[in-house]
Amino acid sequence: MSTAASEAAPAPAPARVDYGPEEAAFQAYLKAGERRAFELGNRGPIRFLPDGSLAPDILDAYWRCGFYVFEGVVGAEELADVEADLFDIIDRLPTEQGSPVDAKGRPALAHGCEAPTLFWSKPLADPFGGTDLANGRHPVKMFEPVAAADAPKEVVYLILGSLQFSEACVRLYGHPDLLAVAAAVNGEDFVPFADALFIKEPGRGASVAWHQDGVTHWESPDWDQGSHGFNFMAQIYGCTPANGVWVVPGSHRLGKVDIKAKVAEAGTERLPDAVPMVCGPGDVVISNRQVLHGSFANTSDEWRVTVNMGFHRRASVLGVQGGGVHNAPAVYDDDRIRQRSRMIGYAIDARRQRFPNETPYVYRPFADTGEVCRWTPDVKATLKDYNLLDLSI
Repeated sequence: MSTAASEAAPAPAPARVDYGPEEAAFQAYLKAGERRAFELGNRGPIRFLPDGSLAPDILDAYWRCGFYVFEGVVGAEELADVEADLFDIIDRLPTEQGSPVDAKGRPALAHGCEAPTLFWSKPLADPFGGTDLANGRHPVKMFEPVAAADAPKEVVYLILGSLQFSEACVRLYGHPDLLAVAAAVNGEDFVPFADALFIKEPGRGASVAWHQDGVTHWESPDWDQGSHGFNFMAQIYGCTPANGVWVVPGSHRLGKVDIKAKVAEAGTERLPDAVPMVCGPGDVVISNRQVLHGSFANTSDEWRVTVNMGFHRRASVLGVQGGGVHNAPAVYDDDRIRQRSRMIGYAIDARRQRFPNETPYVYRPFADTGEVCRWTPDVKATLKDYNLLDLSI
């Protein structure tokens, strides 16, 4: 992990942990998956045609595979900004689950938040697999390696509502090329979903059992391959087969997958048709939420920190009864959607202030109504629990 952005960098990575008797087979699986991933033809820089539309071969590859790796989206200067905020976030985490203070005795990050914010796990564990949590969408537990003896009792591996803790992430949320991609996939009236930070510490990071996102539209008569939206996954340090997300290409088109049967047929949670997302620092993956995906415990000696930013079609949320782990169920009306969408407007303006030579994205729903969103210290101070308005489906 780089220390260029701050002297408050996390402690050095612990020694790599292995899978015991399964280590050789696991390493062979990682190598084979990486080879298959690079054969898919779904990676490269973001490219637009002269008329501003997204290159059609990118869209074709995304809809074929269910994900696309955009290379080199986030430059070094912006990565340093995000990294500096990341170090501050890690420094301010509670000393343990439920603690009101951090290691320096200050009020801990997210203390007093009403919305779901910090998610904890035992090192290298699978906290969701095989449970009824998150609507039971993680039906099979992943293998849980044994962590080092000096590992902490629990670690934070997921932070929801992350934009309230990082102005750099707010600016990344307003990246004009990414927002243009969101419009190409979900229409110019696209709306937010939720935002998060995934932190996979070396030798400690939790696994996420195989699952498909989305709970609302599986039985809808107009369901299709994009009904539950997508996530942008910006990689601060890159990701490898050992610490990254794995997906089953094309599974976003299959409807609800019987995950238990699929794992039973394979005889292992190392699904043979899955591939890893392999990225360098600054790459951003667009990943369909319906694709079957998961990640293994991070037994490697490399960090993965992913800035997650989700978006929906407006038609997928308007008038819909929400669901999921991100907020309490609610029917999403025009007012609720507009309130949550202001985060896009604030992000665009925050980015304009930091990168004045960049052409800002024009968010059509606000441009059409004349609504103006300005990023100010007063606005920043109101973001606590903004994710209570998440549009979770």
